[in-house]
Amino acid sequence: MRGSIIVAILTVLLLALPALAHDHEHPELNGWYQGLHSGKGACCDGSEAVHLADVDWESRDGHYRVRIADEWWDVPDAAVLDEPNRDGRTLVWTYNDWNNVTGKFTIKVRCFMPGTMT
Repeated sequence: MRGSIIVAILTVLLLALPALAHDHEHPELNGWYQGLHSGKGACCDGSEAVHLADVDWESRDGHYRVRIADEWWDVPDAAVLDEPNRDGRTLVWTYNDWNNVTGKFTIKVRCFMPGTMT
């Protein structure tokens, strides 16, 4: 029990630290980030997004999954952005949702934009 609480706290802290998604050398993309919306709402300005390495996301049976904090999470179809990825790297915007049944935080995906997988 104690170990799972520590893991939950560390996961929340890890996800609370912004992994700046935009490239400060390309400020022309800032407006693009701010305009990104999925069926789950605004993705934010890009600063909350996390870049995923190719090994940390996959497409299976027409649906996406992402690996965050060493665990795989399903990407809801409504969270997938279908416009061209001007960043070029895989981006995911997440939030934490408390699960009263398990007593743990669950990672939910608000927006997901696949990269080029190159």
